Amino acid sequence: MNESTHFGLKSVPASEKASLVMGVFSSVAGNYDLMNDLMSGGLHRLWKRRMLSVAAARPGMRILDVAAGSGDIALGLSRKLGDKGRVVLTDLNGPMLAEGARCMLDHGLLSGRADCIQSDGSRLAFRDNSFDVVSIAFGIRNFTDIEAGLAEFHRVLRPGGQFICLEFSHPVLPLLDVAYDAYSFNIIPALGEWVTGDRDAYQYLVESIRRFPDQKRFEKLISWAGFELAKYENMTGGIVALHRGYKIK
Repeated sequence: MNESTHFGLKSVPASEKASLVMGVFSSVAGNYDLMNDLMSGGLHRLWKRRMLSVAAARPGMRILDVAAGSGDIALGLSRKLGDKGRVVLTDLNGPMLAEGARCMLDHGLLSGRADCIQSDGSRLAFRDNSFDVVSIAFGIRNFTDIEAGLAEFHRVLRPGGQFICLEFSHPVLPLLDVAYDAYSFNIIPALGEWVTGDRDAYQYLVESIRRFPDQKRFEKLISWAGFELAKYENMTGGIVALHRGYKIK
């Protein structure tokens, strides 16, 4: 029997979700960064800066950035490593990974300090205990099986390694959820249609955020995957949350 899952607010066969998500990101890859700036008013850069500031990245480490997209997080992590260490960018979507590779090439990092490897985040093509840090920004909500993804992140981390995740979450300030919903459902899809010609992709974006577990629930999922010292911090009133956990042994 084919199990079902959600694609935005729709119910779809679980076997079809990955291809549907692939279609969304293939459609918007070339305008991904521009749309992030427009949708968030540039706030996504501050959120990512905070993520990078708490990432336990030091020279000599090996870091995996999952759902690496256009490569901005991987670039920031590489800068923390300096000339020693390596960042591996992985993404299931070929056009998005190509954007990440272009970013690395533009900064001269594919000549020994970064690799781009296409891989499913819930079935990572890496050995156990391979990385010191695993990061993912605005990607895990698109997984068909979030728990499987978290288990894989734990598997490939070395003991003592850090998992760090930036993701849209649920507003916690009074009335912010009402204003956020009004903006999200009325403005973002129209903006997506104007910039990319694909309204449905950004309708999915908004709906996928609503279906993602709230901060406390996601923190529990991280702990259940085997991570310890799990914690989160809200940003912009809970519109975004930064999650951390550690593989102790």
